Amino acid sequence: MYIFAKRAWLADGWQQDVRIHIARGMIDSIRTGMAMQTGDTPVDTLLPALANLHSHSFQRAMAGMTEYHAGGRDSFWTWRDLMYRFVDHLRPDHMQAIAAQVFMEMQLAGYASVGEFHYLHHQNNGIAYDNRAETSQRIIAAAQQSGIGLTHLPVLYTYGGAGKQALAGGQLRFGNSVAEFGDLVAQATSALTGEPDDFQVGIAIHSLRATAPDEMAQAIAQHPDVPTHIHIAEQPQEVAELSAWLGQRPVEWLLNTQDIGPRWCLVHATHMTAAETVALAQSGAVAGLCPITEANLGDGPFNGPQYLAENGRFGIGSDSNIHISLTEELRTLEYSQRLRDVQRNVMVKQAGSVGQTLYLAAAQGGAQALGRKAGVIATGHLADLVAINSTDPCLCALRETQLFDGLCFAANDRVVTDLWSAGRHMVQSGRHVAQDDITHSYRRAITDLSQCLQA
Repeated sequence: MYIFAKRAWLADGWQQDVRIHIARGMIDSIRTGMAMQTGDTPVDTLLPALANLHSHSFQRAMAGMTEYHAGGRDSFWTWRDLMYRFVDHLRPDHMQAIAAQVFMEMQLAGYASVGEFHYLHHQNNGIAYDNRAETSQRIIAAAQQSGIGLTHLPVLYTYGGAGKQALAGGQLRFGNSVAEFGDLVAQATSALTGEPDDFQVGIAIHSLRATAPDEMAQAIAQHPDVPTHIHIAEQPQEVAELSAWLGQRPVEWLLNTQDIGPRWCLVHATHMTAAETVALAQSGAVAGLCPITEANLGDGPFNGPQYLAENGRFGIGSDSNIHISLTEELRTLEYSQRLRDVQRNVMVKQAGSVGQTLYLAAAQGGAQALGRKAGVIATGHLADLVAINSTDPCLCALRETQLFDGLCFAANDRVVTDLWSAGRHMVQSGRHVAQDDITHSYRRAITDLSQCLQA
């Protein structure tokens, strides 16, 4: 397969008339200054596609259901109560249909891969399915149908709150002991047999409040050298409760007690001190930022300028999937910094393009977080590629040097024309190749869920 791009962002910047050969999902060769040949797939502007490093796909089905203020003070915690009630009605077939829709929407928005942070493991009474990896296999099937690159992240979730509180209500579907978690990861890994080579399994610790230090250490030791993700310091209440229990703030405790390095992704890391921000940046781990969800839940803004100043690595994710938009995630990240600091053009270390800084950093950080050899257009890397249309009205007034800024701050996802996930050409001329089937299954699942919720 050959792609011919009018321009492409390569390791040395913009290049013209670029011809790229893809073989076995990898970029096999890149040549510039070429003429298009018969059989090539022509595109306007080719970029490395981003990874969506943090997703709970099932939450897409409840988007818009939690925006009614019923009195009192709404917060992440009131939202979580509603989410727990919602999951009571989800069946494995629902999860698969919803995940396929979510993954397709991600690809339409320009994401080539996803880290699915998956904790909905059991039946609604907390009893395991006969196949412990039943719901993980549904996620894998959804990724196969959509063609998106997958890093599946089964979640260890053992307790209902800081200090080993018992699981209750909707949390019962999430719970596993360390031994059960090990079995789950092994079965999910076995389920990848016959799936695309770029599908893999990592692990996730839901949060420090949902585990205990000794059990977390056991789970991590049992799964070395795989992508390892954790929710951390998302809410002030969480920071206060964990500080009281562990004697240190959550990020501080994690950095002091675990070997945090490049295979780790700390999701949110919103409420950090200056010292924690510097230490996280210097660890080589990735901060997993989800700006739309963090704004929707009232989490607060990430400490971006100091983190960037220390060469911190970050990527972006769509988390609750209330609105799946790569461009909106990037601009919301920057705008959150502007609103807090009352200034413009914050997420850049020195003089230069904010959009380019955001996009390329997120491309590299997301690939690292998912353990995926991607994030750049270079030979020997996965063909995770996205094509945009620079003649779209959102972008047509801009010089080539302004295209990243236009994409991040002026465009919407309609500028995406084509998307390759490990060489699989899943979005063509702005449409996903399996769009009709995926959306039909999703609508059927939502109709069924709606009837359950109204019963």
